[in-house]
Amino acid sequence: MIRVLLADDHPVVRSGYRRLLDETTDIRVIAEAATGDDAYAACIADPPDVLATDLAMPGGGGLELIRRVMQREAAARVLVFSMYDSTALVRRALEAGARGFLTKAAAPERLAQAVRALHRGERYLDAGLSSALARRDPASEGERLATLSLREFEIFRLLAQGHTPDECARALKLSPKTVSNHQTVIKDKLGVATSAALAHLAIRHGVIGTAGA
Repeated sequence: MIRVLLADDHPVVRSGYRRLLDETTDIRVIAEAATGDDAYAACIADPPDVLATDLAMPGGGGLELIRRVMQREAAARVLVFSMYDSTALVRRALEAGARGFLTKAAAPERLAQAVRALHRGERYLDAGLSSALARRDPASEGERLATLSLREFEIFRLLAQGHTPDECARALKLSPKTVSNHQTVIKDKLGVATSAALAHLAIRHGVIGTAGA
C-alpha cells in the first residue's frame, strides 16, 4: 500500500484528492495538512511514501516545505500539484527536490498515476512540461527568473503576492534584514525597480494569479 500525505490549504481540494486516491486499491491517504509547517511536522511524525503538495500555502509555502523535507530525507518522494505551470515555477520545484509536477487541470486519474510513478522511483511531469523546460532563451524574462536561487525565488513569490518583507521573514523564519537584502538582489536580477513591476512579472509568468493567489 502506497501511503500518501496531502498538503493543500483548501479543504475542498484535499477532500477531492483524498476521495480519488482512496478509491484505488493500492493507495491510501494517511494524513492531510493545510500549511507547510503542519505538513513538515506530519512528515516527521509518520513519513509518507509520497508527499503530494500544493505550492501556495501558509507557513513558508510549498517550495520551503520541499526544501525542508529534502534536507531531512534526501530520498523523499515529493509530488507537486498546482494550478500554475509556468516553467519558472516547475524548475524551482524540481530544483528544490520534487520528483513530479501535476497541474490541477489534469485528468483526475493522472494523480494516482503520478503517485505510483514516484513510488517506483520515476519522475512524473504533466503533459507538455518536459518540452517547455527544454526550451531556453537567455534574453527572456523567464531566463532571468531562472537565475534566482531557490530562496530568492520563494521570497520573490511572496513579495509578488503582496507580502511585506517582515511578513516574508516570519513565514520563512529569516531575519528582516536578510529578506531585505534578498529583495534588492531579486529586483536587480529581474531588472525591475518597483514592487508593482515585480508583481506584474510574476503574473505574466504564471508564478502567481491575478489576485496574488
